[in-house]
Amino acid sequence: MKMFARGVLLACLPLMALAGRAQVVAPATDTATQQQIAAMRAKLADWPQLEHYRAANAALLPVAAGEQRVVFFGASVAEYWATRGAPFFPGKPYINRGIGGQTSEQMVVRFRQDVIDLHPAAVVILEGTNDIAGNTGPMTAEMSEDNWRSMAELGKANGIRVIFTSITPSTDFPWHRGLHPAATIQARNAWLKEYCASHSLIYVDFYPALANAEGGMKADLTVDGVHPNKQGYAAMAPLVQAGIDQALGEK
Repeated sequence: MKMFARGVLLACLPLMALAGRAQVVAPATDTATQQQIAAMRAKLADWPQLEHYRAANAALLPVAAGEQRVVFFGASVAEYWATRGAPFFPGKPYINRGIGGQTSEQMVVRFRQDVIDLHPAAVVILEGTNDIAGNTGPMTAEMSEDNWRSMAELGKANGIRVIFTSITPSTDFPWHRGLHPAATIQARNAWLKEYCASHSLIYVDFYPALANAEGGMKADLTVDGVHPNKQGYAAMAPLVQAGIDQALGEK
């Protein structure tokens, strides 16, 4: 019996030693884990980021008589147009509702709050890079296409003219290196162009103004190979304005 007890004790010694080590590192590990959990909970609590523009939407004045409001809706390329780009269409009743990093699935969820409920005459939808980058998880082309269809159908059902822009050109994403997205971007732009043509929607093509021979953005028009600089936005502005004019001129 004593020999059996001694054997059990010897067998348990390595486990006891490991337990002792775990007690030493546990506090740091627990702290890091709790921080990660807290960050994940915060993101999941408002995954589509409805809170981002909630106060701004509430403060927005009603559409004035004769006003043709336009909402720019998308991710960082849309958002930065108003915060980092050239002047954002001064004198025009245009509202920016871009959120950096968003994918099309998040945009579908907030489309009612940040587009429909603002009662615009038209919406400019500018997104697609983050779908390809997989910002909210892997997304197939079909998943992006379904989301674009949903936004187009929601817009049309609410009397909003829908304008899609091409995904801006890029050969690499700084936050997700190695995807070589140029060909993928071109393929999805081809789908968008055809979809707009077959559904009486406006398509604004940035490629002739922005793209270089490799399918990326011209170096003098971008800050990081993905986002336009002031000169890039200046090149994009008349193209978008022409699309808006065409959309609002339709009966």
